[in-house]
Amino acid sequence: MNKKPWNVGLIGCGFMGRAHSNAYRKVGNFFDLPLQPVLKAACARTRSDVTAFANNWGYESVETDWRRMIDRKDIDAIDICTPNDTHREIALAAAAAGKAILCEKPLARTAAEGADMIAAVERAKVPNIVWYNYRRVPAVTLAKQLIDAGKLGRIFHYRAVFLQDWTISSELPQGGTGLWRLDKNVAGSGVTGDLLAHCIDTAMWLNGGIDSVTAMTETFVKERKHNLTGKVEAVGIDDACAFLARFGNGSLGTFESTRYARGHKALYTFEINGEHASIRWDLHDLHRLEYFDHRDDSLTRGWRSIHVTDREMPYMSHWWVPGLQIGYEHSFVHQVADFLEALGQGKEAAPTFRQAQLTQEVCEAVLKSAASKQWVDVAGE
Repeated sequence: MNKKPWNVGLIGCGFMGRAHSNAYRKVGNFFDLPLQPVLKAACARTRSDVTAFANNWGYESVETDWRRMIDRKDIDAIDICTPNDTHREIALAAAAAGKAILCEKPLARTAAEGADMIAAVERAKVPNIVWYNYRRVPAVTLAKQLIDAGKLGRIFHYRAVFLQDWTISSELPQGGTGLWRLDKNVAGSGVTGDLLAHCIDTAMWLNGGIDSVTAMTETFVKERKHNLTGKVEAVGIDDACAFLARFGNGSLGTFESTRYARGHKALYTFEINGEHASIRWDLHDLHRLEYFDHRDDSLTRGWRSIHVTDREMPYMSHWWVPGLQIGYEHSFVHQVADFLEALGQGKEAAPTFRQAQLTQEVCEAVLKSAASKQWVDVAGE
């Protein structure tokens, strides 16, 4: 099939810029799609950095001003891989220019910024999506299929944990490249918007909307040197967050995240307990889904480990032979494939900005609850 070129302009050349670039390069090799991504331009503030990035990943050109890249007529889509404080401004400009927009998570720093972004893309009628990539891990997608098929029955409990340990040292500064996540003015929040946003998006995709929350947060290191000012400044982000949630379907949820769990680099797990069955998933063993079904014969009843590699399982027909698993980077390939397939069919690919705003509203309710020490209803629920 003769595929139409789809020219990508990527803004931001850090970790996510690499993950997205890899996806654009690989997707056409494994998925038969109506559009073929072309790495047209990469953008970052420092020319030497963006030039090295572009040369490594195969981008045709570079820019140091994202406004200039958005104005280019040869760019079809803008991929926002920048810190959270720039998402709104870039998205509004890209929408006004009629570009498709792929935005890193979280959608914005606040629900108010997210609402502006939704208004812009819907007014301009441009395709849009937010990179909540864990939805597209085959084992997680399989969990969705099992729940939707009624295998678990009525859901009683949802619990999720996302643990890291990289900010424990009080000598670690805040702000600037690589450390902007510790600067509240840039990030908007700490683990709530960074890590729990993933847990919340996955939870609502699998189990439906969250009605209300009660939360607690803690900032363990109160002051850090700021890389940009050189001064010791107050730390405004949450280092740890734990909250309880009530889902619209009547189930209860527990969520925990911290960057102070020594020994954990990226431990993301969830477990769902239903009337008939339970499932659990672990990012460290991401190609497996653990499953327990009470309806099994009592002599053989127990937790089973489903190796998600067979061709009839989500996405796996595009990869290797059964028994050979895929990894983290493939979830981004799947997101690009789903987005381009939807574009070719004139449909939306989830989560759109409007759908990702639901996670933004839960995050905001969590932070409000932690501050007030009260239960808070989620806006829009």
